[in-house]
Amino acid sequence: MSYKRKRSSDFLPVGDSSLAFTVTSVDTNKRLDSYISEKTNLSRSKIQKFIQQGRVFVNERQVSQNYKVKYLDTITITIKEETPITLIAEPIPIDICYKDDFIVVVNKNAGMVVYPSFGHNKGTLINAIYYHCQKLAYIGMPLRPGIVHRLDKDTSGVMVIAIDDDAYYGLVKQFSERTINRRYLALISGNPLKNEGEIINPIGRSINDRKKMSVKTKKGKEALTKWKVIERYNGASLIETRLGTGRTHQIRVHLSSIGHPVLGDSLYGKKTFIQIGKSKIPLQRQMLHAETLGFTHPINNQYLEFSAPMPLDMKECIEKIKILI
Repeated sequence: MSYKRKRSSDFLPVGDSSLAFTVTSVDTNKRLDSYISEKTNLSRSKIQKFIQQGRVFVNERQVSQNYKVKYLDTITITIKEETPITLIAEPIPIDICYKDDFIVVVNKNAGMVVYPSFGHNKGTLINAIYYHCQKLAYIGMPLRPGIVHRLDKDTSGVMVIAIDDDAYYGLVKQFSERTINRRYLALISGNPLKNEGEIINPIGRSINDRKKMSVKTKKGKEALTKWKVIERYNGASLIETRLGTGRTHQIRVHLSSIGHPVLGDSLYGKKTFIQIGKSKIPLQRQMLHAETLGFTHPINNQYLEFSAPMPLDMKECIEKIKILI
């Protein structure tokens, strides 16, 4: 395999269809096969086969499947030529809050997947950004170019994506050092006894269901969520949450762990409607919105902060709750 050198920390495979990933602090110490499987949706057995065939490199060298990935490791995996992976630019309307030659900030709609996966390479936020920006960072190509954080499919709100490699590394550094300002709005089940608090339970893969995250886990990583009640209703509350860490499904898992799951969260809350008396208010998705995102521009060092108003479906849900009180 040949490589085109860009920087000492960034190699891009040339020739066969391939993928490249840079390990963030969140994924540090994961087994190589597990890490690649999570990033690609390929089975661990297939990844292990690729490793044995010499098609997986870490920092331009071959390692075993038991290798534990390290922060900023560059991992490349070569895919067979008969199954090429391409990223398609699509004219999908998106709400762009800010754009320059290095980053783009968007207000993602609920229901939109952030990046493609194998066999599903259309209709995502990245497909739309590729069309509207006409460029993407090389890091993470072809499926996750420039992705430094993400929002779940059914979570709405503000996201930043790097469309330049240097910007990518600058943003990754801020996320790993926890200097990013992130504020979420969540409509939760019930009324907490206190008006504010912190949840500091570690989060990892659920012991009983590997598709879920949980505070009941053997290998949990530290996680901190701060919350504060904004309004109380009959059987529900609107709260703001601030992230001290960025674990997968963190807000949803933490709030569920204290008995106040996000309303509409079918995975961690199982409550897809609100019942007040004999009336039911159906919920089409989890009522979670990334309202504010603040960070230092990775190139010019200017502090930027963006906010997205509460989406219509959350507003309508709250109004219906108020009417039924």
